[in-house]
Amino acid sequence: MKRLTIFFALLLIGIAAFAQELPLKKDPIFKEGEVLQYKLKYGFITAAEATIKVVATDVKFDNKPTYRLVVDAETSGTFDIFYKVRDHYDSYIDKTDLTPYFYQENIREASYRRQDKARFYQDSKKVIANKGTFATPTTQTFDLVSAYYFARSLDISKLKMGDVFKLNYFLGDEISQLEIAYVGKETIKSKLGNIRCLKFSPSIKPGRIFKKDSKLYLWITDDGNRVPVKANVEILVGSVTLEIKSATGLKYPIGK
Repeated sequence: MKRLTIFFALLLIGIAAFAQELPLKKDPIFKEGEVLQYKLKYGFITAAEATIKVVATDVKFDNKPTYRLVVDAETSGTFDIFYKVRDHYDSYIDKTDLTPYFYQENIREASYRRQDKARFYQDSKKVIANKGTFATPTTQTFDLVSAYYFARSLDISKLKMGDVFKLNYFLGDEISQLEIAYVGKETIKSKLGNIRCLKFSPSIKPGRIFKKDSKLYLWITDDGNRVPVKANVEILVGSVTLEIKSATGLKYPIGK
């Protein structure tokens, strides 16, 4: 299944699609030491797993302290035998405004290999990457990982059902824009218990993976942590679901 971890990428981008419309909370709602683990299911079969964590670092950009965000994704079970995936992502973000300075990814999927790096210059509205220099439309452009953490710290107290927002993000060799709609609230049964969630629907493009009428739905805890606990999307054959396995090092009690 080519580029299986694209579904993890969709999640990371999807939660952040309202990033430029709403203000940040006074303090980030995550902290160093947080570790989130997920499993990706194709039908009833677990196809892949991912770990997302905030790691302590002394690295500075423009003499400013950063958070290091790390994502590791890999196939499991039968999928690992026939199509082995070992993907690694790093993002260094500003500790105050949570925008990225530097992003890198090491992609290993079967015989396919790719290593990309990108340096973000928010004030200059540009990204310098392996494949060139790219102009950005705003001073808030994200990579896959930083988008997720930025969005979790937004003040969404005035969010209303039906609101649609946009995000600019850099991926591969282009700047793209994603739209997401706020659907409402729903209680989700998960490994963490029955959790009150906010439900969103990020936009997706039909093509080789998705049906023409496919919908991606994402559920985020309606508490201080704003942790994604589930996502689901129909594809050309079957459906893919992402579910949370565990959450440790959270800044606030889950569900409160």
